[in-house]
Amino acid sequence: MSIASLSRRDFLKLTASGALGLVLSELGWDRASATPPASKGLALFSGVPIYDNPAISANKVDLLGKDKVINLLGEAQGEYFDNPHNTTWYIVDGGYVHSAPILPVEENYQKPTYEIPAEGQLAEVTAPFSLTYLSPYYYSKNAHRIYYESTHWVKKVIINREEKGVWYEIYDKELKKSFYIPSYNMRLIPNEELTQLSPEVPDEEKLLHVDLASQIVTAFEGEKMVLSVRCASGQRGTDTPKGEWRTYHKGPSIHMTNRGDAVANIYNLPGVPWCSFFTGSGHAFHGTYWHNDYGRLRSNGCVNLPSKIAKWVYRWTSPVVPHHVDYLHQPGSGTRVVIE
Repeated sequence: MSIASLSRRDFLKLTASGALGLVLSELGWDRASATPPASKGLALFSGVPIYDNPAISANKVDLLGKDKVINLLGEAQGEYFDNPHNTTWYIVDGGYVHSAPILPVEENYQKPTYEIPAEGQLAEVTAPFSLTYLSPYYYSKNAHRIYYESTHWVKKVIINREEKGVWYEIYDKELKKSFYIPSYNMRLIPNEELTQLSPEVPDEEKLLHVDLASQIVTAFEGEKMVLSVRCASGQRGTDTPKGEWRTYHKGPSIHMTNRGDAVANIYNLPGVPWCSFFTGSGHAFHGTYWHNDYGRLRSNGCVNLPSKIAKWVYRWTSPVVPHHVDYLHQPGSGTRVVIE
């Protein structure tokens, strides 16, 4: 048996019995290759430890500062106490670092685009991170950082002849404010990357299934499995809701925050990419740039996915969001979601 040969019926039986994670592990589904997912990694908090072996019990040889960019030389499997589903370590200069606090990134600097549509154009960050500025000058005041594969709406192209630079103006709907980004740090996303995947498959034949016990998201087209990947769903107290839902509202770039709520853990995340919402309370499948730790509970109720996977889900599900629209809300529509 291989994972590709599992039918939808077989898969759901394994889920109901609680044996899905064990069977997929025996099939080698979650066994990492020796090749890291990117050439570089970004430390997501201050004090990420480097060890002399791929194990928490090994000796610490160095600490990485927040936003430190390192070369990823390879992958190894090792010991990690906090998430048995994520035993992947990255081989780096000087030792090993666990993958959870390291965001795989690239440095893909872009040529500027001088014209965009009047309504603006969606873009993604292609550097490990980019500073934002309050005006389109390098000597102006910095605002905040935006991170690799986060998405933002470019509203204007600005040519700074004094500095001989090209800037993009991005607008944040949550903050109701514009910021400025050097154009070489952002890729304007062409319209063809926002079309629906598998449009020939009737929407009723599509299903997104989330198995909370094994933290696995699986997509089906009829009986055919077309995607199966680890996720990170809601931690206790902010659980991902079980039941049957629809992806009836979507947006390719959302500033997610719970500021103003009476909660202890405030989050403020601009440019969350590829959001496919399935409840009216804001639960969504979406890309994640603040951790790389899939296979355990750690979100505030959403289903966290690697950004490239979230983009696939966004494009595969309905409704289809037109390329010039930043948010679409269509009650009664959407691809079916089952969470159990």
